Amino acid sequence: MAKKVNDLDSMTDEVNKKTGEVVHLNPSSTATVQPVALMRLGLFVPNTDHAKAKGSVNTVKSTVDATEDLYHLEVVKREGYKDISIRSERLDMATDFRVWLGIIRSIYDNGTFAGKLKLPFTKFLQNCGFDSKRSNKDMKKRIDDSLMRLRGVTIQFRNDTGSLTTGLVNSAHYNMAKNEVEIEGDHRLADLYQMDYKVYLRLKAIDHLPRKESAQALYTFIESLPRNPAPVSMKRLRERLRLKSRIAYQNHIVRKALEELKEINYLEYTETKRGRSVYFNITKRNPNLIPDKSLKIDRSTHDEPQIVDEAMISKISKLKDSGFTEEEIAKILISLDSN
Repeated sequence: MAKKVNDLDSMTDEVNKKTGEVVHLNPSSTATVQPVALMRLGLFVPNTDHAKAKGSVNTVKSTVDATEDLYHLEVVKREGYKDISIRSERLDMATDFRVWLGIIRSIYDNGTFAGKLKLPFTKFLQNCGFDSKRSNKDMKKRIDDSLMRLRGVTIQFRNDTGSLTTGLVNSAHYNMAKNEVEIEGDHRLADLYQMDYKVYLRLKAIDHLPRKESAQALYTFIESLPRNPAPVSMKRLRERLRLKSRIAYQNHIVRKALEELKEINYLEYTETKRGRSVYFNITKRNPNLIPDKSLKIDRSTHDEPQIVDEAMISKISKLKDSGFTEEEIAKILISLDSN
């Protein structure tokens, strides 16, 4: 039986632990609720210049282990599945992530998780966070291509006696003749769409990071973390971005992305080192991007972040001191990585 919207409403309520108040997390044009699993797994990753230079990187499918993140699904509990994997080509933040938000928002607006949804293309654009005035030929092709990539995301559940293979959605495509977007979910994944384990993502932060896909990807990951999260390792953030370049350059990308999140007033953090491993302590997250004027931080009392003792990082610092821009440094490192 199809789930109704009031069932979804109860799944998108959150209790304020300080006041006990039940807060309803209602998706809007500026905010959306997203399943934590998809945010942590690295399904949506930055489409870096390095990836573009490699040409075929985006079309190569990779598999991630989703067992720990999707163990709560009803189909897993009912059938006793032990291994869960997601296989997909590289999905970017600029288009694919927004289109997925549009799918989730459209499902929410419809109020059910079964059957095929049909909605005007301009409405779907709005659900994706795009300006409906951009409903032109190029945008329609961009959305249609993205829907095809999302349709190609395969989820496989396995146990000792068999397996189940399905997709993130059963079908998703743009009907050019009717100027409609058609979406059909898999009823067996209804509780994934219901967002059992959810976060409240504000599109405002994404909009403040144009063309900064690494920062966007880390934002979705960090926002999915629980309150007062444990320190996050550099290794985990590299895995979230699924970059293909040298480790030292990946570390540089992570640090740059975190600084960009700090610049838009979303993130406060410190960097520490344990042995040879680097960790980031998330001290504050501010999805509204409004500076907290009540807090006066004495910068002189805070330790400077510890920098990894790597030759490449040293070279990057010297290049910066010599007046090279971030873009020029990136091109130099990419050329070294290609040799």
